[in-house]
Amino acid sequence: MYTCLFLIIVAVIVSTVQVVGKPINCWLAAEYEKDWFKAYVESYCWISNTYHIAFFENLPVDIDKRKDRETTYYQWVPLILLLQAFMFKFPNVIWRLMHHYAGISLDGVVDLSQSTQCSSPKDCDNAIDRLAYLINKWLETQRNYKNNVYTRTRDRITGTFGCFCSKRGGTFLPGLFLLSKFLYVANAIGQFYLLNAFLAVSYNWYGFEVLEKLRSNTPWTNSPRFPLVTFCDFEIRHLQNIKRHTYQCVLPINLFNEKFFILLWFWFVVVAVLACCNFGQFLFTVNFKSNRQRFVKKYLDIGKNLYDEQFDKTVRTKFIDDYLREDGVFVLRMIASNSTDIVTTDLVKKLWDMFTSNKDDRKANDDL
Repeated sequence: MYTCLFLIIVAVIVSTVQVVGKPINCWLAAEYEKDWFKAYVESYCWISNTYHIAFFENLPVDIDKRKDRETTYYQWVPLILLLQAFMFKFPNVIWRLMHHYAGISLDGVVDLSQSTQCSSPKDCDNAIDRLAYLINKWLETQRNYKNNVYTRTRDRITGTFGCFCSKRGGTFLPGLFLLSKFLYVANAIGQFYLLNAFLAVSYNWYGFEVLEKLRSNTPWTNSPRFPLVTFCDFEIRHLQNIKRHTYQCVLPINLFNEKFFILLWFWFVVVAVLACCNFGQFLFTVNFKSNRQRFVKKYLDIGKNLYDEQFDKTVRTKFIDDYLREDGVFVLRMIASNSTDIVTTDLVKKLWDMFTSNKDDRKANDDL
């Protein structure tokens, strides 16, 4: 969210400078120094691209060689920044559009759990009862109602890989959440390749080059990637004759672009590392049953009155693996991260009571 907001703010600043300010200034010969002609030349050079030739080099005579060295990105910086902002927001959009298909409103569940923190004890108990009833009904409606080769194969896959996105298999929410995490990783890494294509230069190692120049006390300003002084070819038709003029121009906006894209490179590196670590951590969490058993067992241990010393561990395993499954544990994790351990413990206790009650009812029906 912060990256997206930052990119939008910079896009607005650059757009303001380009529209309100003067992003390009060109030097013209004295006979062409009229205001209207100078404004026309600068507007033309701004929209038709300029090219960079170092002062120790000779200007190529071949026009195609000049075009090969054109700087083509500076007019489109605001648009590319808005595109990058959208790409950072896209995984969150996918998550918000798709998680409702799980059959439960996570926003409503989280809001209800948060409301317990500022409520009276009676209202808090009522809210937890509503949460437990809602989650219990949701878990019951997501059960398999068919038993065939497909469902058995799917259950084996979801039992082995918790990241497999299956609504009936009880892994829809963690699978979707893992997909959004993967999109964050792909986006953070893909930003470097996007800027490579946009800037038409090697952007992947830009930050390391700057650090090396700073270490060796080598001037790193006025980079060929963001040239301050460029040239523009301008053609004028006199009757049947076309005369070409070459003007030297200054791009003050590149002084800002250079510093911003350096900052952006380091920021993207940090975001990419954090996204990869976060993705790896969550992948480890959902792919091992011991992680979800450890998580739920913690809250069962807090409420020790849930079972005695002779507690059958197989019942606890069925409660976690067969009743809650990955989807239920994921919802509990969301509640725990947005509420308190007290609320989560009370909720687990209510769900445990419902599970054992339903288990006893099914056993009684089987005896009849």
